[in-house]
Amino acid sequence: MQLQPVENARYHRAMGNLLVLYTQVDQFIMEACAARIASAPGDEARLGLAKQVGDERRHVSIQKRWMREFGVETTPLISAQALDRLKQAFAELDWVDYLTDLYLVIEALGSQAVEEVVPLTDPGTRESLRVPLQDELDHVEFGLSQLRQALAALPPAEREARLQAIPGRIEALAGHFGELGLPVRDWFADVGCDPEALVSILHQRRDALLERLAA
Repeated sequence: MQLQPVENARYHRAMGNLLVLYTQVDQFIMEACAARIASAPGDEARLGLAKQVGDERRHVSIQKRWMREFGVETTPLISAQALDRLKQAFAELDWVDYLTDLYLVIEALGSQAVEEVVPLTDPGTRESLRVPLQDELDHVEFGLSQLRQALAALPPAEREARLQAIPGRIEALAGHFGELGLPVRDWFADVGCDPEALVSILHQRRDALLERLAA
């Protein structure tokens, strides 16, 4: 795969859409973490969530600044109504399911998808994603650590049931995002990424995460 020049109109349009989507997701994560701080179990969890709120705020600021320079049409791709439904769904999750959905699906798999695109991007976009992706590594480790602790505190039978349920939760949340009707696979293809290869990479990442949790 070769780096797409920023002058390429199809690349520019697709990359612009992906940047808008990334920024909306980071905004959602910031708000989801802020809403969970008060009910998080323990100081470590509360402090980790609070730090992430600040990190995500920085990501949104960086990405909005770059989108202005890049010349992106910044109309939201996910409607306010869809975001409100997602926020409500996350607010109703218990701690284990919250950690699973936010950190395994949105953070770990989402950031993996971004990482696969980064080598194909123009220099400005690549730089705009550098700090967010560095922070995402810490966020994923925080989430996985909290999830392992939460699972370890459960009775053995419930812990096993929760572990067995995780692949289904991943598929369900991925399906929810799919219902938004956004042509994300086309956008990935238009920036030079093979969508089928990306799906395979994400499946491998998912399996590796599940092995870590089950260990």
